[in-house]
Amino acid sequence: MATKDKLSDRQQHMLEYIQNYTQEHGRPPTIREIGLAVGISSTSVVNYNLTKLVDKGLLGRDAEVSRGLRLTEKALESLGFFVQEAVRNFIPVRMAGVIVASVPLEVGDAYTDEDPIEVSASFLPSKIKPEELFALRVKGDSMIDAMVNEGDIVILRQQTEARNGDMVAAWLNNDTTTLKYFYNEGSRVRLQPANPTMEPIYVSPDQLTIQGKVVMVIRPMA
Repeated sequence: MATKDKLSDRQQHMLEYIQNYTQEHGRPPTIREIGLAVGISSTSVVNYNLTKLVDKGLLGRDAEVSRGLRLTEKALESLGFFVQEAVRNFIPVRMAGVIVASVPLEVGDAYTDEDPIEVSASFLPSKIKPEELFALRVKGDSMIDAMVNEGDIVILRQQTEARNGDMVAAWLNNDTTTLKYFYNEGSRVRLQPANPTMEPIYVSPDQLTIQGKVVMVIRPMA
C-alpha cells in the first residue's frame, strides 16, 4: 500500500508490534518495550520514529501517559485491518456494570445489568470466544498511565488465573472489586495501579479471585 511504502522498515515493524502487543495484552507497549522489539537501545530514537508515525497520521499519542499509543484507522488499514470489513464483524458483549480503577468498590454497588455493546472481532485476540467476554465501565483514575480513563469501557475475558503484568478485574474477600495490574509475589499478590500518585494494594493469594483479564479498551466518543 502507499502508506506502507512511505515507511521505513523500522517504522513498519513498530506499527505491527504496537498493534500485536495491544491485541495480546489489552494495552499498548511502553517505549522501552518497543525499542527492545525492534532492536533499538535508545529511547530517543524510538521517540523520533514514533513522532514520524504521528506526523504521518498513523499513530495517536498521549504524551502525558506512559502507554499513550494507539493506531489510527489509516494505520490499521495499512496493516490489513480494513475497517469496512471489521464493521461487518461485530459481536455482542454483555455489559456487566462498573469496575473501579481507584480504591476498591463494594460489589453491590459495582455490578448492574446494562444492554450489550457491540465490539469488532477484528480488534480482539484471535483465540478468544465471544461467550468468554464481558464488559465493564471504568470508574476512577488509577489506571490512567495505561490509557484507561474514567468512563472508558474495558472488555475482559472471563478467567480465574492471571500472569504477572496482566490487567485484571479482581474480587477481594471483603466484597470489593478493583481494576489493577496483577503481580504474584509469592506470599502476597500486588494489585498495582497505573498512576504514580496511588499506592498498590497487597493481599494474600487466598483473599482475591480473578474475574477476568482486560483484552480491549474502548473510549466512548465525546
